[in-house]
Amino acid sequence: MSSARVSALLFGLCAFVALPAVASETGMKANSTALLQPPGVKADVETPQSPPENGEPRKPVADVQVPAAPDVKVSLPEAPPAAEPASPAKNVTQKDEPLNSVTLPPEAPVALTATDRLVAALTVRVTELETGKDPALNARLAKDVREAVAQYYKTNAFKPIWIANEQWTPAAKTVLAQLKRATEDGLDSASYGVITPAPDASQEALAQAELSLSTAAVLYARDARGARIIPGRISKNITPELELPAPGNVLADLATSPDAGRALSSYNPRHPGYLALKKKLAEVRASNPANTLPELTRGAVLKLGMSDARVPLLRQRLGIIIAEGAPEAYDAALAAAVHAFQKSHGIKATGELTDRTVTALAQNSDTPRRTEIDLIANMERWRWLPSDMGERYVQVNVPEYELRFVSDGSVVREARVIVGRAGTPTPIFSGAMQTVVVNPYWHIPPSIMKNEILPGLANDPDYATRRGYLVKRSRNGNISVSQPPGARNALGFIKFLFPNQHAVYLHDTPNRSLFSADKRAFSHGCVRVDQPFQFAEVVLGDDWPQQKVRGLVGKGERNITLDTPIPVHLTYFTLSIDTDGNLQRFDDIYGFNKQVRDALGLKG
Repeated sequence: MSSARVSALLFGLCAFVALPAVASETGMKANSTALLQPPGVKADVETPQSPPENGEPRKPVADVQVPAAPDVKVSLPEAPPAAEPASPAKNVTQKDEPLNSVTLPPEAPVALTATDRLVAALTVRVTELETGKDPALNARLAKDVREAVAQYYKTNAFKPIWIANEQWTPAAKTVLAQLKRATEDGLDSASYGVITPAPDASQEALAQAELSLSTAAVLYARDARGARIIPGRISKNITPELELPAPGNVLADLATSPDAGRALSSYNPRHPGYLALKKKLAEVRASNPANTLPELTRGAVLKLGMSDARVPLLRQRLGIIIAEGAPEAYDAALAAAVHAFQKSHGIKATGELTDRTVTALAQNSDTPRRTEIDLIANMERWRWLPSDMGERYVQVNVPEYELRFVSDGSVVREARVIVGRAGTPTPIFSGAMQTVVVNPYWHIPPSIMKNEILPGLANDPDYATRRGYLVKRSRNGNISVSQPPGARNALGFIKFLFPNQHAVYLHDTPNRSLFSADKRAFSHGCVRVDQPFQFAEVVLGDDWPQQKVRGLVGKGERNITLDTPIPVHLTYFTLSIDTDGNLQRFDDIYGFNKQVRDALGLKG
């Protein structure tokens, strides 16, 4: 397109745009007509006249000739519809504002749920618990336990376990019920106080209730595994490794269990011996809720098959269930219980109720309350044992002077044992038997060296020779004494080793006559086993019948390593339940039972 044609087109457009902003309808039509006339045609339209000035008419406007424009056709794209112009405000200077200064309308506040508010309250309460500033803190809650409970909540974003919709969950109710039943397992239900929230409790009060239930559950679980007392404070010879559960593990276990109450109860021992004592505890409490009994009087000697009015009272004294249909019958179960009592109290064990037996019953105050607290103290010592004693294990009950080898829940071997004297008690702990030694040397331990051997050597030049001891002096001047294998060896022909800090083990003895005594506390702490080669046969298995083991005697020291170590549990139970359900009592030869009762605060 030439520049001339473009200029003409622009001229026409500008003329159209330059029309007066305010014009009469007639004027608008006139100008529009003029613009729309074909090129070269005169516009024959009258222009309206303005009113005369000073009375003189205005001169007519001369005719305007529109120059002819070239015959050009122009196609323009359609313009989008123009937006309505905004009316400018009067006397206001508008400035462009940066984008980041635009003010958005405020958002509506988010409504917090009850759970959100409880989480916020727990955040505060957990801090108080961790720092020991919780006003409702249980005094028995140790610092490390508090911190562990707090850490559990922190790890889980302070989510509650026990409260939903501002009330206890079903799981919480089962745990609360189990805490109330704590006395059934010999525990103190008063130790597990829980804050129960009121129906209109604040979120702060709900948070405190939540934590009180968590800490109570943790305390219960740890008490069930033996945390109520520290065994080592009773005696340095009591060194079990307690299985105290970590607080976080307890809470995680209960939070995910389909039955939280049952899960909490499962922390108590499940061993048959423990469960038998628990059952007996319930029977004793049910038989005499007042824990009082009239005095058992003397009278005719009662024998098996007789009847007497004193029999029901005697049953209660010994914790024997009253026979149905024949409450006054002196039956076999009662005679067996009397026999056990006589045996444990140094009375000729006949099973007959004699005046001496009646006197001993009175002196020993075997009231229901005394039986109850002794049962609880013995149940406590079951908590010192591992939860899994092993598929095959050895248990020595020191006050009973008895060893049992258990396989798959059945006793396959029993043997009498000799245990430590009161001054040199057999320690109480669990170990693992690893080696059986035939023809052992006896390397005399430091305690015996100090108390017996060294004084003997100092006072008698022939002391070692007469006993067959070998005395060696090291370069630094220390003396060691050992006894070589042989018939005179203090360990006999065989010993069973389970490494431990007390340097004790099971072994044979050349002085077997002592096994015939009823009370057999004669050793320096080790456990002497009656008929040790029969015991070795069950320990070593089919590859080592006792004839084969005996064949090694006199051929020098020989070590036989077990393919699989066997757990050995040295225990201290003064009460047990026999296969007929009868309560058996044994002397508290080291006083440990009394010390446990005292440590638990059991009076009666």
